[in-house]
Amino acid sequence: MIKNTGKYYLALILTLQGICFAGDLPASKAVGVFLSAGVGARLPLGQFANSTDLGYGLNIETSYTDSDHLPFFLFARIGYEQFPGSTDFYQQTDYSNYSTTIIPVSLGIRYYFSPLVESIVLLIPVIEGSASYTYFKVLNEFKAGSGRSNYNDEFWKFGGTAGIGLSMFIMEIMANYTYYDSNQYLSFNLSVRLPLFINF
Repeated sequence: MIKNTGKYYLALILTLQGICFAGDLPASKAVGVFLSAGVGARLPLGQFANSTDLGYGLNIETSYTDSDHLPFFLFARIGYEQFPGSTDFYQQTDYSNYSTTIIPVSLGIRYYFSPLVESIVLLIPVIEGSASYTYFKVLNEFKAGSGRSNYNDEFWKFGGTAGIGLSMFIMEIMANYTYYDSNQYLSFNLSVRLPLFINF
């Protein structure tokens, strides 16, 4: 199965080679570096959902693979995610505005299975996992007459993400579960991937 998947990616790398520049790496190894950007919804879970509502996020990612490690890809990702306060939270508290901004910086690995569909386009199941070091900023604003002062909380947390999706390689749909202490959520991303560097 791994050999078959490797063949598909080598074919993909060869196909894309014409629109990319080539370096002077050894001719015996195919190497690819890719850039992707994604956007999608963020659904808070558990305790996090008590104060926040459906949010949104976007991310930029670079990934790397070579013919010795296919179908594994290593990736580095930075994101921006925004969660507004929920209506129920405003009604039950003195808050007039509450939001959480999350900026994750992640390193991870992705695995591509054998394609489900090969006839027209490749449709490939994919799983991934990553570890993150993440900046949080929580805006706290209160109703007039509450006697409380507005403030921002800023802090960093370690966390992790696990995801599953379907890829056509150039386009990808992923669902991820992200865990931080007191902040868990599901994210749904539609991403577009372009080659930055290919050498065969």
